[in-house]
Amino acid sequence: MIKTIGILGGGQLGRMLSMAAARLGIRVHIYEPLPAPPAGDVAARVFTAGYDDVEALRAFAESVDLVTFEFENIPAAALDIVEAVTPVLPRRNALEISQDRITEKAFLQNNGVMVAPFAQVDTLANLEAALTELGTPAILKTRRFGYDGKGQVKISEAAQAADAFAALNGAPAVLEQMISFEREISIIAARNAAGEVACYDPGENVHKDGILHTTTVPAMISHAQQTDAVLLAAKVVNALDYVGVMGVELFVIPNGLMVNEIAPRVHNSGHWTQDACLIDQFEQHIRAIAGWPLGDGQRHSDAVMVNLLGDDANQLEQWQNAAIHLYGKSEVKSGRKMGHVNRISPKSA
Repeated sequence: MIKTIGILGGGQLGRMLSMAAARLGIRVHIYEPLPAPPAGDVAARVFTAGYDDVEALRAFAESVDLVTFEFENIPAAALDIVEAVTPVLPRRNALEISQDRITEKAFLQNNGVMVAPFAQVDTLANLEAALTELGTPAILKTRRFGYDGKGQVKISEAAQAADAFAALNGAPAVLEQMISFEREISIIAARNAAGEVACYDPGENVHKDGILHTTTVPAMISHAQQTDAVLLAAKVVNALDYVGVMGVELFVIPNGLMVNEIAPRVHNSGHWTQDACLIDQFEQHIRAIAGWPLGDGQRHSDAVMVNLLGDDANQLEQWQNAAIHLYGKSEVKSGRKMGHVNRISPKSA
C-alpha cells in the first residue's frame, strides 16, 4: 500500500497534488531546489536541494514509496538516481518524449496523430530552407525548455529568419507551420497500470501573451468532435503505457483535430475539475499512480476557469461567486501565475 509519495517540483501543481493526496490519507514529500516552495506549505516534508545533489536525491527517494513530478524538465541524471531507489510514475518514456518537441512530434506522427508540419532547425541555413518548404507565417520554437510562450518567435516573412534564429541564441529548434484553427481545446486524460482510461470533457482554451487565460467547459464543439478528442487522448496514453494524468492540447481545424502538444502531468487547463467534478484531476493522478481504481471523470457543472496573473491575485472583489484557489506564492510578479478561479453553473450539455 502506498503511504508516502514524493513529488519532484514544489510549484502550484505540486501544492494541489499534495492537497489531493492528503485527502486520500497519503503523505507527500517535496523535492525542490528553491526555498519555501508553494507546495511546501501543505506537504509533510520538503527536501531543498539541487537536481545535481546525489545524496539529497537518494535520501528523498528512500523516504517515499514512489515518486511523481509536477513539471517536465527534470534532468535525466536526477531521474537515474531516483529510479535506482524507487519507482517513478508516469514512466520516464513520457518525459523523454515531451522534453523534446521534435521527439514529441515524431512520436505522435508514428502513432497516427496529426501534428502541424514541422522541420528541425539547427542552423540558420536549416531555418531558411524550412521556411522555403513550410512557408510563413511560422513559429520557431526551442526544442527543449519552452513554456507559457517562452522560447518561441513568430516569423511572418522569410526576411525575419536571421533575427528569429538569433533570438533563440542558437538553441536547437523546430520550425512549425502556423495553423489557422477554429479553436484550441484540451483533454485531461488519466490511465492507471491496469490499463483503465478516464477522460474529462474537453475544455476550450483562450491564451493571452502565450499564457493560458481561460478554460471553458463545455467547449463549443460538436458531439463527434468531443468523442474524437477523447479517443485521440486515449490513443496517446495507451501508446505510452502511461500511468497518471496527462494534458493533451489540440487544435480544432476544418478536417479534424491536430495535437499541439502533450504534457505528462496535471495541467493548467484541467483546474476547472476542482469545482465542476466529484473527482478532480489532482485526485485522479494520485489514484492512478497509487494503483487505485480511477474515479469517475464526469462533471456535474459547467465551468469557466480564469488564471490569476500577477496583481490579479490582489483584486478578488469580482470573484464573490467563484471558487478562489491561490497558490501561496510569496512574491507577486507580472505575468506570474498566482492562482485561479472557477466559476460554475448548472450543467447545460
